[in-house]
Amino acid sequence: MDGLEGKLKGLSLTRRSHQDGAIYLLHAALQPGGLLAVTCSDRTVHLQDRTTLDLLGEYRGHAGPLCGLTFAHTSSDLLYSGSADGTVRAWDVRRPGTEAVQIFKGDPSHSFCSLDLNCSDSLLCAGTEQVDGEDSFLVFWDCRKAGGGLLGVFSESHSDDITQVRFHPRDRDRLASGSTDGLVNVFDLSRGAEEEALLLTCNSDSSAGEVCWSGSDYTQLLCLSHDEGLHLWDVGQVDSDQPLTVFSCSDARSLTPLAHGGCVDYLVGGRWLEESQTLLVVGGGSSGDVHLMACEGGGLRLLISLEGGHTSTVRCFLWDAAGEALITGGEDAQLLLWKPGGKQLVGGKTHLLKSDSALKLKSRPHRKHRYQREKK
Repeated sequence: MDGLEGKLKGLSLTRRSHQDGAIYLLHAALQPGGLLAVTCSDRTVHLQDRTTLDLLGEYRGHAGPLCGLTFAHTSSDLLYSGSADGTVRAWDVRRPGTEAVQIFKGDPSHSFCSLDLNCSDSLLCAGTEQVDGEDSFLVFWDCRKAGGGLLGVFSESHSDDITQVRFHPRDRDRLASGSTDGLVNVFDLSRGAEEEALLLTCNSDSSAGEVCWSGSDYTQLLCLSHDEGLHLWDVGQVDSDQPLTVFSCSDARSLTPLAHGGCVDYLVGGRWLEESQTLLVVGGGSSGDVHLMACEGGGLRLLISLEGGHTSTVRCFLWDAAGEALITGGEDAQLLLWKPGGKQLVGGKTHLLKSDSALKLKSRPHRKHRYQREKK
């Protein structure tokens, strides 16, 4: 932690990339040892250099808002994006601007709001919105098969939009899913049918937004809710008499007082940083400030606040361990690179004016559940 803390406290803004048009940057993914990919609210996927942030190309093809992005692990020239148009598309990053090399579809009624790929690059999963006011579905494909390789669906474990699916980083058959029904489920897909595969259910008592595997053996699950709650469960305790809950707070914004006496306005997400054995939680301020926090057994601890970068809500972040850099993207159409000891950009904030049409591009909130995300 000491090494990471020193690096984070030395972060300064070294690169700024403004995307063309009044768009939001929604999700980001790093190719192992290579490129940076970003989803945008205009339904495009941008491919960028991870050190200069230069735009290398873009992919078009989705007809609905994008819901997620991930590179393959072993065949890292493949990039997968999911969309509310009911498709997951695979792109060849060696050929920017070309058509998708593979398209995965479920039932025509499916509108996807999450996706992930397992660690062996064999299984792809997408979570759907609620269908016909009843069930939502986890849809599975064998992505090694031509023609989409649809394997089937789970339909009984969630009753509302499945906002997050996360495969275990080391176990190809372990999957976690979160939903606006407030439930976070853990499955062992090697057990077969849905009823046998469901290992446990954790209740966040709110609409689950972000789910993240964490801990030295990835036996913990972090859940961030749409109303800024934070829950950390030790799912490795499922077969013991020990409680699953490590820490739980219905509103984590008040846990981290800032230097000026204010509080974090919203939570962006969490990531387990294996090199430093740290669970990093990122929050934001209404003015665009970024707050980096360590999630520990007793709650959140502020590590550093980064100012002078974004001018609006931050929507995504990545920690590039190889480059020792933080990458953030937001609703101001900016992608920023923060590095320790880097040359500070001059000129301060660029105040960007958003048109009315741009404001309407923001991904719609999950509307059906009583726990609705407040506008930030």
